[in-house]
Amino acid sequence: MENDEGMIMDSKQAIPGISPSGRMATKSLLGRGRVGSLQSTLDATQIYLNEIGFSPLLSAEEEVFYSRRARQGIESARKRMIESNLRLVVKIARRYLNRGMSLLDLIEEGNLGLIHAVEKFDPERGFRFSTYATWWIRQTIERGLMNQTRTVRLPIHVVKELNLYLRAARELSQKLDHEPSADEIARLLDRPVEDVQRMLGLNERVSSIDAPIGGDTEKTLVETLADPNMPDPAMQVQDDDIRVCLDGWLDQLPDKQREVLARRFGLRGHDVATLEEVGEEIGLTRERVRQIQVDGLKRLRCLLEGEGLTSDALFT
Repeated sequence: MENDEGMIMDSKQAIPGISPSGRMATKSLLGRGRVGSLQSTLDATQIYLNEIGFSPLLSAEEEVFYSRRARQGIESARKRMIESNLRLVVKIARRYLNRGMSLLDLIEEGNLGLIHAVEKFDPERGFRFSTYATWWIRQTIERGLMNQTRTVRLPIHVVKELNLYLRAARELSQKLDHEPSADEIARLLDRPVEDVQRMLGLNERVSSIDAPIGGDTEKTLVETLADPNMPDPAMQVQDDDIRVCLDGWLDQLPDKQREVLARRFGLRGHDVATLEEVGEEIGLTRERVRQIQVDGLKRLRCLLEGEGLTSDALFT
């Protein structure tokens, strides 16, 4: 799940209201203590489904009441919001069956998204909690499915973007007599080659830390891990995440807004340009470019808010 406005947390991390150990997550959520003691996964799943059936659904008025109190830090209200929506998680989790994870595992991933949704939901915006929570539940389930065979876990939006490039590579390899280069993939997708190289780099297999790096040095990977002269890896990952997210959000904008923002702010291979320069490049007046920029930024902020983020994620 995501922590504050940014990084997605690993499902094994300790978070309030849920046990960090696998199937004990359902026990922690319900507080009844029977699921974790069962040896059979099928029995455990059925017991869990029976248990959550006792949690009544909330009316719209109750939802506002409890979510307001949960935002004030009242644990009983937070727990009520979670327990009343556990069936929503099960409903969504069933759609992902037969993809390599058991129903109980899917539910546990979805519960992480539910907890995050409870912590981030703002009832004053006027929409139902289930609408908001569904997105987070799906995200954590999909991330669990995509990550179960990966050694290094990646945020769900990064995995989806990576899969786009990998599909393009497979498509090209069927047409060509060789493995497609980053340039060929970039031309097919109309993306900067630097983006293709960066994303494909995430798909590299993990090497032994004792293996030589290669090139002109005999150093091993482990000898470089604590190099103080290297850039901060956490900041690099965060910057890459933001670039990938922004790229996806730009694709949801109208063509003209996407082009203006890309040219104005130096995105997708463009250099940063003034309003006048953008106008000259695309044949519009400075004022018209400014209006398109304002409209594009408004749409971008709406997309951010729709995913539980604020404009601070990009504009600070």
